[in-house]
Amino acid sequence: MKYIDLHCDTLMIIPDSSGRETLLSNNTASIDFNRMRKANTMAQFFAIFLLQREMFDEVNREYVDDDTYIKNCVNYLKDSIEENKDIISMAYNYEDIIKNDSEGKMSAILTIEDGRSVDGSFEKLKEYYDLGIRLITLTWNFENCFGYPNSDNPSVMNSGLKAFGKEAVEYMNELGILIDVSHLSDGGFYDVAKISKKPFVASHSNARALSPHRRNLTDDMIKILAEKGGVTGINFSPTFLNEDPKIRNSRIELMVEHINYIRNKGGDEVLALGTDFDGITGNLEIDSVDKVPLLFDALKKSGWSDDLIEKFAYKNALRVIKDTLK
Repeated sequence: MKYIDLHCDTLMIIPDSSGRETLLSNNTASIDFNRMRKANTMAQFFAIFLLQREMFDEVNREYVDDDTYIKNCVNYLKDSIEENKDIISMAYNYEDIIKNDSEGKMSAILTIEDGRSVDGSFEKLKEYYDLGIRLITLTWNFENCFGYPNSDNPSVMNSGLKAFGKEAVEYMNELGILIDVSHLSDGGFYDVAKISKKPFVASHSNARALSPHRRNLTDDMIKILAEKGGVTGINFSPTFLNEDPKIRNSRIELMVEHINYIRNKGGDEVLALGTDFDGITGNLEIDSVDKVPLLFDALKKSGWSDDLIEKFAYKNALRVIKDTLK
């Protein structure tokens, strides 16, 4: 079964300080090109997660500013792909993915997680587009130029997009950058839904009714996302799967529950995959990209048809890509 994964944080981990662990093959991350091939990956969205200053030490990297970090990650991914161009190529739109697939190659798509580095600049958005960025997660866990994050503080959670954020949504539609509302405040979600003329995504979020973490989507959000033609990517993190977020077990059974719940609320077209590999911890039943097919096997055993599994695995995401990316 082919699949498209809307979110991983592998570029935060690879390359490591030793330089021995690579994107082709490594024992450190959940993802590398060899295991992606084994799993029959069609396309992998690689997020450039903007580290907080103190996080650089945690991942054994020397501190650099956001723009330097972004360019370093972009260059590393592109160089890694050039070294392995027989099996994988960059993709910037639907046509690229289809072409790569027809040639027996996987696709890699670049994203930014946390739009803080945009810093209220439309020129910066265009610069990122020209670098090859095709999705931006508007916020992470802190306020930035776009708006406000998910929060336990009701006033923050209900706050919408800032003036720049509202204009940026329209500009990202025009440019062909996909808007990602994972991590965004509830108020921000509703503003994106109101303003965006193109489908948008929650690249790695589950159902809040089953797991009450504020990062997950309410029933109303799932329905609106579906109505807008968007998708939510099922997140493998225990924090977003369990009813008690303190439970550290990520089980396939829970993923199937969230998938079925979201399907019941939003329909077949709103489902996608957003593993959050290399950004999550815990006891992961699927802890490596080559184990992703286990989820499709579980859906098959639960009575899902091949056609429905294909929608979830890649067709829904591919439709959104076709409708948004240029």
